Amino acid sequence: MQEGHTSSLIISDSVEGMPVYDVHGKRIGKVERLMIDKLTGQIAYAILSFGGFLGIGEDHYPIPWSMLTWNEKPDGFQVDITEGELKNAPKIEQGEHWEQTTRARNQDVYDYWQVRYYWIVAASDVP
Repeated sequence: MQEGHTSSLIISDSVEGMPVYDVHGKRIGKVERLMIDKLTGQIAYAILSFGGFLGIGEDHYPIPWSMLTWNEKPDGFQVDITEGELKNAPKIEQGEHWEQTTRARNQDVYDYWQVRYYWIVAASDVP
């Protein structure tokens, strides 16, 4: 068993940099960050990086965590998305801070990927 893993758990810092493969086993990117919803404590999405060379020119996309599947062979995460879907997906633009997002932006990510996410409404969000 790889260091940082148990039979059902993985240490968060070992997720960052973990490769991401398509359904055919081709490496298509890596996990840059995990974004955790402050209210629910759930991982909302992973920010994946695609393209570029040595970290230059990479594109960053928030992908709902539920879309990633752990696969021991290859040792990384798999995601069933096409290049076309990714090109049209919500993207984090150069210079945009990853943590500066809104629930509306988060919902856009989930709507695009047609994944349901149950947001908990904070008392301060209620009119």
